[in-house]
Amino acid sequence: MGASLPKACIIGAGCSGFTTAKRLKDLGVPFDCFEMSDDIGGNWYFKNPNGMSACYESLHIDTSKWRLAFEDYPVPADWPDFPHHSQLLQYFHDYVDHFGLRPLITFNTAVTHAERTSDGLWSVTLSTGERRLYDVLIVCNGHHWDARIPDYPGHFDGPHFHAHEYRDPFDPVDMRGKNIVVVGMGNSAMDIASELAQRPIARTLWVAARRGVWVLPKYMDGKPADKAALPPWFPRKLGLALARKKIKKTIGAMEDYGLPKPDHEPLEAHPSVSGEFLTRAGCGDVKFKPNIAELIGRKVRFEDGSVEDVDAIVYATGYRISFPFFSDPALLPDAENRFPLFKRMMQPGVANLFFMGLAQPLPTLVNFAEQQAKLVGAYLTGRYRPPAADEMRAVTAKDEADHLGPYYKSARHTIQVDFGRYVHDLLREIERGAKRAVAAGHALPVPPRAEGVSSSAAAVAAA
Repeated sequence: MGASLPKACIIGAGCSGFTTAKRLKDLGVPFDCFEMSDDIGGNWYFKNPNGMSACYESLHIDTSKWRLAFEDYPVPADWPDFPHHSQLLQYFHDYVDHFGLRPLITFNTAVTHAERTSDGLWSVTLSTGERRLYDVLIVCNGHHWDARIPDYPGHFDGPHFHAHEYRDPFDPVDMRGKNIVVVGMGNSAMDIASELAQRPIARTLWVAARRGVWVLPKYMDGKPADKAALPPWFPRKLGLALARKKIKKTIGAMEDYGLPKPDHEPLEAHPSVSGEFLTRAGCGDVKFKPNIAELIGRKVRFEDGSVEDVDAIVYATGYRISFPFFSDPALLPDAENRFPLFKRMMQPGVANLFFMGLAQPLPTLVNFAEQQAKLVGAYLTGRYRPPAADEMRAVTAKDEADHLGPYYKSARHTIQVDFGRYVHDLLREIERGAKRAVAAGHALPVPPRAEGVSSSAAAVAAA
């Protein structure tokens, strides 16, 4: 790795971390990658000992194999359309080993604190107690681990836990013969409710939510639905109108399945995708309730005034965006989970910090950072230069209006992007930035300085 290039610290070795590492390795950019667990995989590492994985035993990815593959490493030809989490994790392992990344990752080591020094470097403190200096910090810690649990009046005396803790119908609680409430109507809620509602597991299963949603199928016209994506140049409004018409024609009204009528159009919310939930609802195995109004010991009162005896509650209510290693408020999301970034990666005015995979893209997050790493790699080698800070802010506001515009306001939708449109625009921005880099004589936006600073100086600089 080149000593003349800035040295980066990559936090995390999930799919965003190791694909970023692969890009930097290819370009000769020096880096250290720290993973708090004992292996790669992040959220897709079932029963990950770092406690950050939300995988449950029956989980299959909602993105088809056609859309999640890395550009330079095809998925196995014998995969089903929607692979099981164990297959996806094995694919990650094969990718990491194929490209020789494993020796470059430091396992069982967490970044516990990161702050900018007075001269703009990054002082990184590790769980080992060691402190190191870096020219660049690349955050790949994921955003599906800090569970968001609603605060309802009263208290519940039975087992209640977030979907992040759910593993199967017997772990962490034996659900057989129980009256169960699953709160939420996102993808995890659909999967868990469909699994638990089957006889002879739950006695009764209710899904409780503030609003109805459109439940989209995995297949349309006999093909994975996400293969039908429109090209990024297609007019957005027309594309949405055509997609909504097709969805309604294919699945009909949600009321026909015994579910509430959504208060929004299809694709005005991050899609809830399930090949089974509507069948379970139509069969009466899944029943619907409005949101919880009060917890009363072993009973639950809902907003329609009904009260039910309940044995267990599963909160499938999403996650907060969190960076536990930052203490600077400017580097944290606001109270509404909003965290605007230039191209979902950079903060204007902070030239040596990148956030990778910090988005809720349609159709997939798996290979999202692979695309983002193209900009990061070009930037760190002097082949890309961003616009001025004020222009970055203006572009960010425009991008947020474009990507978030079709969705109703919710903490769930603050980092929503359309994968195809995002990547199309990202590649155009890399081209524009390449011209700015030429005009700047390919000067490195982040010069290599950290390697020349001693560890004792690092401790003083961060103090």
